[in-house]
Amino acid sequence: MAGVRYSRRELGRLAVGLAAASTAELASPSLLTPAYAAALREPLRQMAARLVPFASAPFPYDGTRPDDGTDFLDTTGADGRVGHVAPRGGVYYADQTYSDNRVLVALPAGFDARRRAAIVVFFHGNSATLQRDVIGRQRVLDQLQSSHLNAALLAPQFAVDALDSSAGRFWQRGAFSRFMAEAAVALARLAGSRDAQHFFASLPIILVAYSGGYNPAAYALAVGGVGNRIRGVILLDALVGETGKFFAWIAASHRSGFFFSAYSQAAADGNTALERQLTANGISFSTALPRALAPGGITFLETAGADHDDYVTQAWVKDPLTWLFDRLPGLAR
Repeated sequence: MAGVRYSRRELGRLAVGLAAASTAELASPSLLTPAYAAALREPLRQMAARLVPFASAPFPYDGTRPDDGTDFLDTTGADGRVGHVAPRGGVYYADQTYSDNRVLVALPAGFDARRRAAIVVFFHGNSATLQRDVIGRQRVLDQLQSSHLNAALLAPQFAVDALDSSAGRFWQRGAFSRFMAEAAVALARLAGSRDAQHFFASLPIILVAYSGGYNPAAYALAVGGVGNRIRGVILLDALVGETGKFFAWIAASHRSGFFFSAYSQAAADGNTALERQLTANGISFSTALPRALAPGGITFLETAGADHDDYVTQAWVKDPLTWLFDRLPGLAR
């Protein structure tokens, strides 16, 4: 069942509503959420979406960097504000850039708990916010709703509007598992049924990363602690580093999960490096568009001429997330 689909205008109003609401309002059970008395017994009649503060969100984070063990908050301004020196962005202060612990939590219209389902976890790139970019510019909610995928959506806020790919708390062993446990509670509340927590906690995960989202994605795979719940990885112009972690996940999981990486010139070097590593280890892959994102499939798709900044909405096709979601077998709503 495809359900009611939101138009761009309707999703635009949703984005404005999320941006205008306070954190307290967004935590309210009623805002943007219908009363789903029969949430697990019939498809949802309209999309439900909230920005929810998470205790296990990537930020705030005052731990260490995994590469050298130094403090993440490594500088102090003249006014006493602590911050982080990002290699490309300069100094970002914790209270402005690394303090947003909200997560976009959503269920599309037509979501049906009686059918096979999944959870899509989307990691935005650099210089992004949930309202302006994930909802508005990248149209992730719109693309999920336009697909037939029977899946919930999670999109945590990383560094706010900054040239920084830091994973924050997701660098820590087991942190992604704790995040997904908290997400099960948030999704159950969104569905209007506390009893749904165990249902959401058991669903397979499709991990999607765009651009700078590669860093938290790599660590979620390497130390996240969710085991074989991750059934697929989708990288959108994102393989620009941590190729060893992606290789390790493919080598361990490629028979039970899928890996799909589409790229422009911006991420060509990383994709080429991973292809060579797979070849050297006797792991085959394809460079053609797949008919389905099935277990065992490994795909690298070069998209010459595609613009990196618009990649989530215009790559090898318009709305590539919708295209990909519709090629996940057995998960249609």
